[in-house]
Amino acid sequence: MTHAPVVRPARPEDLPRLVELVHEHIAFERAAPRPDGLADRLAPLLFADSPRLWVLLAEGPRGAVVGYAACSEEFSFWDAAPYLHMDCLYLAEEARGHGLGAALTAGVADLARERGLARVEWQTPDWNEGAIAFYDRLGADSRPKRRYSWPV
Repeated sequence: MTHAPVVRPARPEDLPRLVELVHEHIAFERAAPRPDGLADRLAPLLFADSPRLWVLLAEGPRGAVVGYAACSEEFSFWDAAPYLHMDCLYLAEEARGHGLGAALTAGVADLARERGLARVEWQTPDWNEGAIAFYDRLGADSRPKRRYSWPV
C-alpha cells in the first residue's frame, strides 16, 4: 500500500463488512464465536440520533474496508471524568504494516478531542506482542490488570 491512509466513520452500508472483520478479530483473539445477528444489534447503537458507540473504518488502496476501531464513552470514578474507551482495534492481516493502525488510532484521538475527552483507554491480550509493540511505539502507557467477565 502506497496511498495515504483513509479513516472514516462507519456508515450503515458498511455493516456487512464490519461484521466480517469482527468475526476475523474474534478468531484472531481466540475468543468464542458470538451469536448471529451482530449487524442488527450494532445498527441502532451506531446510527442513532445520539449514538452510544462509534466505529471508525480504515480503507485499503482500492477503497475496501480493511480495519476498524470501535469506541464508547466510559466514566472513571477515580478521576470523576469521562474518557473514550477503544474496545476494539483490528486490521486484516494483509493491511498491517502500512500505517493504517496509526491512522485509526489518530482518528480515535481526534474523536476523543471532538467529544471533549482527555484520554483514550484500551486493552490487548498479553500474548499479542505485535499490538503491544505498536502501542508502545505510539507512546501509550500500560498497566497490568486482569479483565473479568461475569454473566448475570
